[in-house]
Amino acid sequence: MTEFDLIDATAWSAMLLGGFTSFAAIGALRKPGVWQTMVQEIEASPTLQLLCGLVELMLGTGIYLANPWLPADILTCIVKTLGGLMMIEALAVTGFSDIYFHFWLRNLAAMHRIWAIATLIGGLGLTVAGFTRLG
Repeated sequence: MTEFDLIDATAWSAMLLGGFTSFAAIGALRKPGVWQTMVQEIEASPTLQLLCGLVELMLGTGIYLANPWLPADILTCIVKTLGGLMMIEALAVTGFSDIYFHFWLRNLAAMHRIWAIATLIGGLGLTVAGFTRLG
């Protein structure tokens, strides 16, 4: 058995992705409007659109490939699905940024706090699931 076989990619993926989204949500709750500003900046810059799409594609691909699809293990299915959704979103950001970011600007203006709270709950759920799996 190699050292790599001892690493639980699903637990680490869940903890890191969950921790990141939780802290992003905390930042959004602390500074209302920050997500809307971020989306406006990305929408205004073709360079940022391409870079954001590329970064999300690479991260989503890594998460997708590192996690198996094991129907008996719900966390692996959730994390693999999130990686796949990240890849799809990256392609949407890259190819349809005008439509995609316009949708989010409208959505964030009306439901900023709801999105931030939902993101916080999802992030905490992933983080706790990852920690529980390791411990």
